[in-house]
Amino acid sequence: MDLKNIYIVLSHPEESRNVGAVCRAMANSGITHLRIVGKREDFDDERVRILAIHAAYIWENAEFFDSVTAAVADCFCAAGTTRRRGKKRKGKLLLPEEFTAEIQKVDGNAAIVFGNERTGLTDEELEECTIGVTIPSDADFASLNLSHAVQILCYHVFRAAEKPSAGYTPVSLQRLSRTITTIGDDLQKIGFFSVTGRHDMEEFWRMILSRAAISEGEAKYIEKIFDKAAGLATKAKN
Repeated sequence: MDLKNIYIVLSHPEESRNVGAVCRAMANSGITHLRIVGKREDFDDERVRILAIHAAYIWENAEFFDSVTAAVADCFCAAGTTRRRGKKRKGKLLLPEEFTAEIQKVDGNAAIVFGNERTGLTDEELEECTIGVTIPSDADFASLNLSHAVQILCYHVFRAAEKPSAGYTPVSLQRLSRTITTIGDDLQKIGFFSVTGRHDMEEFWRMILSRAAISEGEAKYIEKIFDKAAGLATKAKN
């Protein structure tokens, strides 16, 4: 795993100083790619730099996007951080060390997504991620400062990067969406979906295949399998 492949994504942060503190936390672990869902002009440049100190270069090179999906499109996985659990919040949540053990297996872009300081990631934003990660904390005071949460995840990634990786590049989430669409289209052709259910099924495959970090060749093979199955089912009907 290469630290250059790690992207920290902040979704609609409110406080400019927190963005600066995040930059410093990232620099401590050698992670330099910052992406923000929002607009640069929404932040006070001077207040960001006050807490970023010598890590201001991370802020200067930060990229801005309109959505979490756009911010993680070129990554093979997007880990949404959350302390809340629930049916719409990814079910099983990985611990930081479990998450880093997963991404350490492959060489590809990986995103870690953090929500707004007050509300965290919404259900909708977390759905745009492929897995959920949680940082254990005391139940009486479970909420972590944004930069502290970033620091903890970055530290775990930093330590995992010291270990050798598998050495292959998985497909990006943008590329994986083509495979998911193929699966959905083929299942639709054979009448798998009566009225509703396609969205949930595609979300299921998205989580499973992104977690598996499949290669380009594997993506094409999966598409071929579903295409052939749909073709045989259609032929049988005729």
